Amino acid sequence: MKKLTLLFLLFTATISYGQNTGSVVGKLTDKEYNDEPLAFANVLIKGTTKGTTSDIDGLYSIENLEAGSYTVIFSFVGYETQQIPVTIVANKVTEVNVPMGASAASLSEVVITTTTKRESETALLLEQKKAVAFKASIGADELSRKGVSDVATAVTKVSGISKQEGSGSIFVRGLGDRYNVTTLNGLPLPSNNPSRKNITLDIFTTDIVEYVGISKTFESQNYADFGGANIDIVSKKFSGSPYVTLGLGMGANTNVLKEDDFYLQDGPSYFGFESGKEPAFGLNPANFETSWDRQKSKNTLNNSYSLSGGKKFDIGEQSKLSTFLTASFDTDNKYIEGYDRGSITAQGTINSDFYKKSFKHNTNTTVMGTADLKINSSNSILFTSLFLNSSSQDYSEYEGTNQNFDGGASGAGNISGFIKRGTFDQTQLYVNQLLGKHDITEQWSADWAIGYSYLNNIIPDRMQNTFVPSRDGSSNYTFFTDSSIHNHRYFQDLEEGEMSANVALSYNFKKDAEDNYKGKVTLGYSGKLKDINFNSQQYSFFPIANKINFSKEGIHNVDTYLANPYFDLSSGDRSGNIPQYYTGNLNVHSVFGNVQYNLTEKLSVILGARLEQLDQYVYFETSLVPDGDESSYSPVNFLPSLTAKYTLNDKQNLKFAASKTYTLPQFKEKVKLLFQEVTQDYEGNPSLYASTNYNVDLGWEFFPSNGELVSVTAFGKLIQNPINEMFTNSSSGNITYANTGEKAIAVGVELELRKDIFEIEKDNDLKDKLSFGINGSYIYHNQDLDKNKVFEENGFGANFTFDEAKLAGASDVLANADITFLKQFAEKKDVTATLSYAYFSDKLAVLGTQNKGNMVDKAINKLDFILKSNLNKNLQLGLAYKNILNPTYKRMLEQSKVPGSTIDDVLVSSFKAGSNFSVSLKYTF
Repeated sequence: MKKLTLLFLLFTATISYGQNTGSVVGKLTDKEYNDEPLAFANVLIKGTTKGTTSDIDGLYSIENLEAGSYTVIFSFVGYETQQIPVTIVANKVTEVNVPMGASAASLSEVVITTTTKRESETALLLEQKKAVAFKASIGADELSRKGVSDVATAVTKVSGISKQEGSGSIFVRGLGDRYNVTTLNGLPLPSNNPSRKNITLDIFTTDIVEYVGISKTFESQNYADFGGANIDIVSKKFSGSPYVTLGLGMGANTNVLKEDDFYLQDGPSYFGFESGKEPAFGLNPANFETSWDRQKSKNTLNNSYSLSGGKKFDIGEQSKLSTFLTASFDTDNKYIEGYDRGSITAQGTINSDFYKKSFKHNTNTTVMGTADLKINSSNSILFTSLFLNSSSQDYSEYEGTNQNFDGGASGAGNISGFIKRGTFDQTQLYVNQLLGKHDITEQWSADWAIGYSYLNNIIPDRMQNTFVPSRDGSSNYTFFTDSSIHNHRYFQDLEEGEMSANVALSYNFKKDAEDNYKGKVTLGYSGKLKDINFNSQQYSFFPIANKINFSKEGIHNVDTYLANPYFDLSSGDRSGNIPQYYTGNLNVHSVFGNVQYNLTEKLSVILGARLEQLDQYVYFETSLVPDGDESSYSPVNFLPSLTAKYTLNDKQNLKFAASKTYTLPQFKEKVKLLFQEVTQDYEGNPSLYASTNYNVDLGWEFFPSNGELVSVTAFGKLIQNPINEMFTNSSSGNITYANTGEKAIAVGVELELRKDIFEIEKDNDLKDKLSFGINGSYIYHNQDLDKNKVFEENGFGANFTFDEAKLAGASDVLANADITFLKQFAEKKDVTATLSYAYFSDKLAVLGTQNKGNMVDKAINKLDFILKSNLNKNLQLGLAYKNILNPTYKRMLEQSKVPGSTIDDVLVSSFKAGSNFSVSLKYTF
């Protein structure tokens, strides 16, 4: 087929310009990748503006050239530029085939090989165009242009996806964490939070990314615990010339700069590795090696350091080993303040009303290496090893009132108080993967992958103290001690180990008239074996009420007042510990098969099926169930899928997909465990069970030219027995989880547009270019709520305020837009400026019960500006100003929407994150 295409180029060039002109055509191949076609390489007639780029098959054509001698320049980023002298003869077509590589090709070789660079926007769009399945990807080039530094922000640039500020949770088409799957090179990643299914994506820097693939439709080779998206991080690999790049960055948050003093808890190091340790005897508050009191920090700037490089090694005549290594360290400091309220009644009474100030220090250390072995043109093996250390410190102070505060004396009416809480959270992740691709014969091929990941998430030292005014007639304060949460140290350890494997064997069959295979059958196995262990220990302290009194300044001198002679276990002061523990496993074994067949020249279908056996088991001993209990779930699922593509013409596709999937509850949700925040408590529910999802997508794609896209996708989802967060029917106002109704539906439409506004080619082979992109979605979503179903299945009440509600985490409207201007001043000297905007409308957070309204996160607008300039071929300068609008994040209890209510909506929480500005330098050797 490729030979026929080249002959067609030769023929059309000849008949089109048969009188006075000639043309040059040919093919570019890539010496670095076994002479595969090199797509999107630049081909230019030197000294003119005439040029083109090679297509996906490495083919190019420049026509209507006057007879004479020319020099044709062939170039591609990371490859040696080739300048080939060519003589154009009238009424003739000159064919020039050039191999390109990291070193110059000899004129005797003259054959250019190109490989699809999947970091580029154009290459990923072309891959999307050719694929039968729905595909959406964002590559390293686009991430760099938009100033995106982490994977969580990266995926929000795709239509229908939003991120919850402060939590790292990703919502796809209104479906939250439980409905998504996160993988690295197609193999699953563990979670770093016991409350969530997926690892927090903002701990992955984009330094490790070649591209991020987002699949919103199910395919049989993917794991079926899926309803929103499969987010696949594809690790970066080396190609081109050897290089080493050093990066440095510095920035600040405007909220932090306004503060005279920045406070953190004692113990954790600046780099996020060291922390406090649990003492041998934790029932004495003086035994902890770290201070109870806040520490002043001078490291308030945001810093980043990175080092990356790659090199290729020739092994024998055919084999090549490409190696890539990257290491980076980042810090991020924030300060937020605003209201934080809890235990709000249906009458609008705020029983816990605080003004909160939080100081945050986050770190991220990442080291990743890849070794890509091309054994020959038919066999390759990729090894990826990743280490990640992510930490967060959050020191917060709360001042306000709580209905339970009594000043330490029975019957006292003063309910004011002060709380300080410090939390250090650290995640270490180790991932090792081995992937292989083998073309056994022309018809048979095999792909396999095996990986092991180990994750350790710890909270090595959370501390809290609560103070209320004394009842001694002075302005003194004392410790508040009515429950174990108010003065405590907490230690948590979560371990996840997971072995995973994918194996697939494919067979091509039935050739067409152009010698291409019309069909492909794939059979395979995928599985994972996950073990999880969680344990926590809380030490709580109860000084005798009003025995220890101190001035308000003494709030920050707890080390003194929780040590002898003030705190003395022998004189009536008390202490206690609360151990909590669970262990479990999730084993998944699946066989799958699919058949892809071109029914006609325009219509292709993929019919797939997956048979999956899963076993989810958890055993727990907690403060709520001290004698222990267990929960298990072991179904067999048959999961069909259908995907179809109809090619309207060379630039337009229609696509359709339908599938059945499921959604599992998470381990911690199934554990009867009480987890306490300052103003909100959560507890698990062992009676939870999986939801069943039915998914349908219909999309139209239009590709006007390279790098441009117009697409519209309509989708629908039916979720049976959806899982939601809800308030319990109790005075505590705790949040729990339940299958809250029979069904939920989500129906929506997504729009994406990428367009070049203008591109000006100048006489010196340079250009100015203005382009923009916009994507948005509208979703209608609704679910029924059934209190009788909840009671029958779980044994507790659920007096829902409404009979129906929207899906939790779903915004009706999501939108992203960006505009980019590129100006080239000279070769390897340019400037790129990008302005990007994001918006999401109101979204439901928690379902209301007992005449309380739903808790809703209000709409947000965000605006970022990114400037990057290549000062020369080695040095790049970057400037960024993010969150320019600095919106207020608000969570409201929508009491005004409750039937018969005369109460206005109540503010639950509010804060501003501040704007961030930064400058960065990168130097490539």
